Amino acid sequence: MPTIYDLKPKFQALLRPVCSALAKGGVTANQVTLAAFGLSLTHGAANAATGGAAWVLWSLPVVLFIRMAMNAVDGMLAREFGQKSNLGAILNELTDVLSDAALYLPFAFITGVPPALIVAAVLFGVVAETTGVVGVQIGASRRYDGPFGKSDRAFFFGALALLLLFFEPGRWSTVLIAFAAALGLATIVNRERMALREIRNGNA
Repeated sequence: MPTIYDLKPKFQALLRPVCSALAKGGVTANQVTLAAFGLSLTHGAANAATGGAAWVLWSLPVVLFIRMAMNAVDGMLAREFGQKSNLGAILNELTDVLSDAALYLPFAFITGVPPALIVAAVLFGVVAETTGVVGVQIGASRRYDGPFGKSDRAFFFGALALLLLFFEPGRWSTVLIAFAAALGLATIVNRERMALREIRNGNA
């Protein structure tokens, strides 16, 4: 099932010169990972504190794009410049789900947005990423299957932020967030299914 994640190789190619410059400058993959996490925490705190101020909502798509670029760069630094480590693998997975929570849970503080559905959408996203990692534990690869992976969630919440700038929250936002939660649940099921299929095919 195609997702925005499928565009990652082309995005990485664009970032490769930047990655090379950072490596030459002594920047490490783990430093980039932690910097991206710090950026997410800072923006999430601003969103929670202001209840969705206009400048925070405007800046979210920019923050999400920068975070996506930094996530691509830390991966390339690890793979292409000999910086792979067990600590890096742990930081990468943990900060991804924690950054999602930091960036998206504060939508629950925006008046008129259903907090329970926001929590459900974020929770299903966390479980989906955990399911992807569990694939490795049972002998499959790390699963990134859709329909609602990390990049798709970022696109959704970035778009939601922009919509909230022009339209008061109401039935439309409730339906959209409920749909996002449903897609998150479908992603959990799909990653589990694909991991099991991979194992069956490998044992065939």
